[in-house]
Amino acid sequence: MKVTTMKNLTEKYRFGFDFRSCEFYYARKIRKMTMKKIFCILLSLAFCLCVAGCSTPATASPAETVTASIVNTAASETHTATPSSGTQTEPTEADASFAENTTDTKETEMGETMKTEEHQVAKTLKLYINGKEIPVKWQNNASVNALAELAANGLSVQMSMYGGFEQVGYLGKSLPRDDKQTTTDYGDIMLYSGNQIVIFYGSNSWAYTRLGHVDLSKKEITDLLSNGNVTLTLKYE
Repeated sequence: MKVTTMKNLTEKYRFGFDFRSCEFYYARKIRKMTMKKIFCILLSLAFCLCVAGCSTPATASPAETVTASIVNTAASETHTATPSSGTQTEPTEADASFAENTTDTKETEMGETMKTEEHQVAKTLKLYINGKEIPVKWQNNASVNALAELAANGLSVQMSMYGGFEQVGYLGKSLPRDDKQTTTDYGDIMLYSGNQIVIFYGSNSWAYTRLGHVDLSKKEITDLLSNGNVTLTLKYE
């Protein structure tokens, strides 16, 4: 039982209120305010989290992304490999005929190109005797090709009469050779020993590599070669 003393009564009525009741009142009020603040903070945090969750798009996991990519690739391959009609179209006779004609045309063009290349040396390799161009029908072989390369910048050969049936001169370089035993005739151009060029206005039998033939009559060739040494010039142009 609480005993009211004179001292307590004096303190109460001197100041007009009870100090203990005032302390309890304010403590309770502060506690309520603190709880309200905490509640408001928690409510604000919950609102922010909801807004962030709504604004951020959902991101698929790596495993789901890989799986979707594989499925899409397989579907694309299946669609590409399968015709839209569901059946394979057989080539028609017109298509086969067109393909065959195209192949034949290409083969013909290739054949003509190869023939042109084979005769290119004969058209561009020119022979001059004492400055006069002489018509020549050249062979298509490795020796003539090498001779044409040698004459690319012009080649002059000092010829010498020999045996009363030919003129011969050194080329200064050995060419590919395919010597065969041959009986020559007037106008024949031969490679001798791989490094000498021979032009005949008579006949002889020996192992030569044939280069070509001068397209002149026997009299014209004899008059050209039997009256002293001549200078032979080759040009590849």
